[in-house]
Amino acid sequence: MAEVKFTLKIWRGTPRHQYFEEFEIVLIHGMNIVSVLMEIQKNPVSKEGKRTTPVVWEMACLEEVCGSCSMLINGLPRQSCSTLIEPLLHETGKDVITLAPFSKFPLVRDLYVNRDRMFESLKRVSAWNPIDTTFSPEFGPTVSPKEQDSMYTESTCMTCGCCLEACPQFSSSRHFIGAAAISQVKLFNSQPIGSLLKGERLTALMDKGGISECGNAQNCVAVCPKHIPLTESIADIGGEASRHAFKLLFGLPN
Repeated sequence: MAEVKFTLKIWRGTPRHQYFEEFEIVLIHGMNIVSVLMEIQKNPVSKEGKRTTPVVWEMACLEEVCGSCSMLINGLPRQSCSTLIEPLLHETGKDVITLAPFSKFPLVRDLYVNRDRMFESLKRVSAWNPIDTTFSPEFGPTVSPKEQDSMYTESTCMTCGCCLEACPQFSSSRHFIGAAAISQVKLFNSQPIGSLLKGERLTALMDKGGISECGNAQNCVAVCPKHIPLTESIADIGGEASRHAFKLLFGLPN
């Protein structure tokens, strides 16, 4: 059977110098974007036959858990470990796949960007459970199966940045915190122990760049690789923040 080839068009370079470079790849059944990039890494020769440098990108788990291999694939924010080549070629009907780095985060090199802003946002909203050294042999507060299901879905967020890349309100010139951090506020506020910091988290979301700056574009939920109901989280936390603001205004207990 004749070899099937396709072209991988990759955005390359540093913040000072950027360009596209093409690579011709022999299609192997079951290939994903990461495996193609690894093939190029082994033998970095461009489509024109020019020896070049290996492509720089991030990866870790290779099973859509860590979120580090996010990039724009044919213009859409996706995970390169779970994006298969054959369906992608079938989607477009073309033999060219284009890869580019996320545009909403500072470029480091090639497909690698700095997503520190996402992790700083998690710090801002105290996205963790407060604990101490106290130990009790008693069972903790009960959580209903329905609540468990909801929290599990929210807990699958891997800070990949897809929701922020697709969000028109999120950019380097704006302060909007984004859907991922807001959804984590919902997750931790729903937990019996996490709810101890509920007021602190809601107050953080009432500040500049908080939940009021969401434009309700709903792009975030459309591109989330984990299918987290981000718009529901935003709506729920928006209501919680409004009630929290009312209580603060009139000095009512939380």
